[in-house]
Amino acid sequence: MTTVTLPTVPPPPESHTGTRRLPLPGDYTVAPGRSLVELTGWYGPLPTLRRRIALADASLTVPDSSEHPSFRFEFDDPRLTARLTSEEVKPLAGGRRLQLAADLDIDGTAFPVLLRLRVVEHADDRLLVVGTATLPYRLLRRATGFRAGRPATRLRLLVAAEFA
Repeated sequence: MTTVTLPTVPPPPESHTGTRRLPLPGDYTVAPGRSLVELTGWYGPLPTLRRRIALADASLTVPDSSEHPSFRFEFDDPRLTARLTSEEVKPLAGGRRLQLAADLDIDGTAFPVLLRLRVVEHADDRLLVVGTATLPYRLLRRATGFRAGRPATRLRLLVAAEFA
């Protein structure tokens, strides 16, 4: 009988094992040109408004401890100047999706938002996410005074960003 020695394969890095889909602890930002934000207004099944919004700043902070990471997006557009700040980040589907309970701050008034992100790509030093949030337009307008300029029953906020 012969003996065969197989090479040992080192385990994958810690950030890729289990459900961890976030980069290593630290602060990450979005480089210019590495993001996309779109606002779409819907009236029933019909889109009535679609426009790109400038993302002034975006950041991700992954803490060393077991605290939740925090996301922050700042929009700077002539029609929408706002800040979206996460309050709680919940990993779903084994970490392939993230659910952010966040506040959309428009003119000093916070409006609760549920942003669902899909982790497209992750590594030790970067994170690429795409996600949407659906906002009831009438409630948003009453709470913050925001006007889309077109009739709508709901708004969809699409966010795509690469944090590095």
